[in-house]
Amino acid sequence: MTETTTNPARGTDHISLTVNGEERTVERGTTVAGLLEELELEPRTVVVERNREIIPRDDYGEVTLQDDDTLELVHFVGGG
Repeated sequence: MTETTTNPARGTDHISLTVNGEERTVERGTTVAGLLEELELEPRTVVVERNREIIPRDDYGEVTLQDDDTLELVHFVGGG
């Protein structure tokens, strides 16, 4: 019996998620804070929406990303 899967990350040490409309693979167990670090984004200047819910900034290090999560990251840039 052959098992087919639409997600090549399933069953591995990685998960697939969508970040700002683009599919991305990260290590299983990655937190929101870990993703922001990987993307070289400063957490104090980013708002994260996960599956249509805003994640409080204080929770970034505690929220573990799950397979098939959809994230929207809004990065604020100061100017003058």
